[in-house]
Amino acid sequence: MAETWIPSLQVRETAGRCRLVLAGVTHGDGQTLQEAADDLIARLLGIAMSVRSSGFRLATELGPPDRNVLGFLWELGEIAARGEDIRNRVFGPPPEATA
Repeated sequence: MAETWIPSLQVRETAGRCRLVLAGVTHGDGQTLQEAADDLIARLLGIAMSVRSSGFRLATELGPPDRNVLGFLWELGEIAARGEDIRNRVFGPPPEATA
């Protein structure tokens, strides 16, 4: 069974505002952690649905995209397309390691 990749999530506070950074993907800002999480999810949904519907175009100067990030975004788009909430995939616990 393949291991599910999860980008790292960082919480930062600057000038009394909260920022959640999903490494290599996007961020969310808010007055509270909940607002930052809501903003992050909204941004991720936009990106994931765009990737799913029209593909992901990058300038050749940037080099090849990270396959883990693209796979993660595609998976989020699949979850959203089924009408499910992506929050569990983004904020849920990491899958248990199999021995």
